[in-house]
Amino acid sequence: MRSFSSMESSKTPKLPLCRETEEMGSCCFSISMVALLILIHFATLLNSSLAVRELLGTQTNTEFIRTSCGTTTDPGLCMTTFSGYASKIQASPKLLASTALSVTLSTTRSTSTVIVKLSKSQGLKPKEIASIRDCLEELKDSVDELNRAFAEMGSGGGKSFELRMSDIETWVSAALTDEDTCMDSFSGKDINGNLKTTVRRQIVKVAHLTSIALAFVNRYAAHP
Repeated sequence: MRSFSSMESSKTPKLPLCRETEEMGSCCFSISMVALLILIHFATLLNSSLAVRELLGTQTNTEFIRTSCGTTTDPGLCMTTFSGYASKIQASPKLLASTALSVTLSTTRSTSTVIVKLSKSQGLKPKEIASIRDCLEELKDSVDELNRAFAEMGSGGGKSFELRMSDIETWVSAALTDEDTCMDSFSGKDINGNLKTTVRRQIVKVAHLTSIALAFVNRYAAHP
């Protein structure tokens, strides 16, 4: 029979093996942690780089809008209206002109709806009713012309670039004339002051947006 001491001595070689296994496990864990930290570090750097790039792109796009608006008849309205479209427009004169036409068309339609509601107000005098009716007719023409201009801007075939832009400029100019004519309908002294103020405020905004759109269209036509 083997003695207790000999049995203990026979187990002794196994202890270094256990320590070696533990050390290898600890080493592998340390390497894994280092690798994970490196991955996290690079992911953070990548995200930071993308965020900086996106910020710089946004600033560049906004500056393009600001510079473009600076040459229009109403830079404040222009910047307020189109700065929110900076990421869509980027620095594209075509997208700027197209967006301006789209926004102006939508605003003109909304304004027409407001004036239709005004036409149903109680107590309007015959002259006021006639003025509103004339204005609505002009706005209807303006919507039609702006719609044609916007559709033509998105059209790619059939006509030459010069002819397409000439048609667009003609339609937008006609829309602006219609809006001015609408405002003239409320220039008489026999028009209620509140009604005149309300309508003219609506139409002035539409006319300014149309003028801005025309400026952007003209610029794109000259420098496509």
